[in-house]
Amino acid sequence: MRTKDNLTPWNQFDEYRGKYFNGEWPTLKELFVINTMRYSSRQCWVEFAPKYLSLTYKEAEDRVKKVASWLLSLGLQKGDKVIVSGKNSVAWAVTYMATLYMGGTIVPLDSSLHDEDFVKLAKFSDAVVLIADNDRMKRVSGLLPMKGYACLEENGPYESVMNLSTPYKEGYNPNEEDVAAILFTSGTTGTPKGVMLTHKNLVSDIYIAQGNMNIYPTDVFYAILPIHHAYTMLAVFLEGLGAGASVVFGKKLVVSQMLKELKEGKVTMFLGVPMLFNKLYAGIINGVKAKGPIVYGFIRFLMGISGFLKKTFGIKIGKKIFSFLLKKVSLDTNRICICGGGPLPSETFKGFNELGIDFVQGYGLTETSPITHLNPIYAFKVESVGKNLAKTECKIVSPDSEGNGIIYIRGPQVMKGYYKNQEATDEILEKDGWLNTGDVGHIDSEGYLYLTGRAKSIIVTDGGKNVFPEEIEDKFQLYDEIEQICIIGYLKDKAMKVEGIRAVVYPSKALRDTLSKDEISARISAIIEEVNKTLQSYKKITMVTVTDEPLEMTSTKKIKRFVVAQKYKLD
Repeated sequence: MRTKDNLTPWNQFDEYRGKYFNGEWPTLKELFVINTMRYSSRQCWVEFAPKYLSLTYKEAEDRVKKVASWLLSLGLQKGDKVIVSGKNSVAWAVTYMATLYMGGTIVPLDSSLHDEDFVKLAKFSDAVVLIADNDRMKRVSGLLPMKGYACLEENGPYESVMNLSTPYKEGYNPNEEDVAAILFTSGTTGTPKGVMLTHKNLVSDIYIAQGNMNIYPTDVFYAILPIHHAYTMLAVFLEGLGAGASVVFGKKLVVSQMLKELKEGKVTMFLGVPMLFNKLYAGIINGVKAKGPIVYGFIRFLMGISGFLKKTFGIKIGKKIFSFLLKKVSLDTNRICICGGGPLPSETFKGFNELGIDFVQGYGLTETSPITHLNPIYAFKVESVGKNLAKTECKIVSPDSEGNGIIYIRGPQVMKGYYKNQEATDEILEKDGWLNTGDVGHIDSEGYLYLTGRAKSIIVTDGGKNVFPEEIEDKFQLYDEIEQICIIGYLKDKAMKVEGIRAVVYPSKALRDTLSKDEISARISAIIEEVNKTLQSYKKITMVTVTDEPLEMTSTKKIKRFVVAQKYKLD
């Protein structure tokens, strides 16, 4: 088995320390200035819709300075907060960096929020400038008295952020402990939870993540998931900036548009969620199956050889052998795929590696900037989310007989706390820096982390057995007939507080369009029975609900379990 070179990507800034920054880590502003010097003529940010737009690092910095000067002309002070909300775009990126460039704090809000929730979070954040998509500005700007407004797009109620022009003003210089961004976690109820991430949190995570993979200035990242989310914001937008690489902004999770942008952008770094990669892999394999059993068997045989050579000897032949297949999903230029946001089926993980794509699965949460673990491409384990990053500690607290317990994290990427919510901060962040993730898992003898589920979603069955819904849901990821499935508990014995396991299923469009309700129920029941045979007795599904309405999801395509539970859980 290969070992990785002892690389420390963060040491590349030693020559700039004392000249361009003085802390342990440069701030995001200082990082942007340094990398603009290093890569001034390289392509920085690109978008293909509604029209083609490309900025080099120097052009991006010039635009950032203009917007930062506009913010300062409004009277903004160091630490003042600016909201950005809208589809992924170059203008979004300019707004983000301009806010940091003038010394402020950026507040990225989910563009899919209902207006009522948007206004609530905007007011709670104490933001003084609002920059958003045209439609949002038309609906809420009058409800939010701000010092300044701008639109991300052309022809809106306010001037486009890309057209702002103000005499240059020198901004405030933040330090690494200052809050760079406040990110509101999905599913926020009651008092909002705004995660405060400092410059140190974000910049450290950019570079310690690179300790588990090689990223180059020649790489091209693809931002297709919502960029307000910590995963895309750090692992795509800021990671690209930190490497002096290029970022292509995609606006819609529409496969045809994605494939076009992947091809035209010559993307090398593609980050997504399990649902997205499952669909791409299924598309490849179904295309091979259509060629007949002989061709399919031969291709799978070659994939097996490719995977063995790569895993055992580090010999990569998959990309050359299967380039004709990868071209069909515009991944022929791709070097690395990274999956986050949930567990990935081992078949998908293994399959992409066999086809020649370095596939990386990771772990983290908004409160950790978000990356804490990555499965190293040189020594991956299919079932694991990987090893903790450099400078990052991980421990399991109160493990059960199988070694599963609450996952705690400590490292430079752990948040400063929740904005204006000390009580919630104290609940999960200990004074010595350890963060209670609320996730459950175990660590093997080689330091690889395995996830079991969320502590809050545990179902307690007969005999006091704990069942994690995610474990069961993962078994259904490759069943095309099921578009969504959510496992929840239902009360079998109210007095004893014993729960049974219930599956709420939204069938695929193909089933909904071709079968009757009774036929759909029969097919779903057959799939449930098939999966139940693979589960331990106390994990078997004992109640099934087939719904004709899609289950509510977050912007990163996670089912809102608490919403499903409220609607379907039986007392």
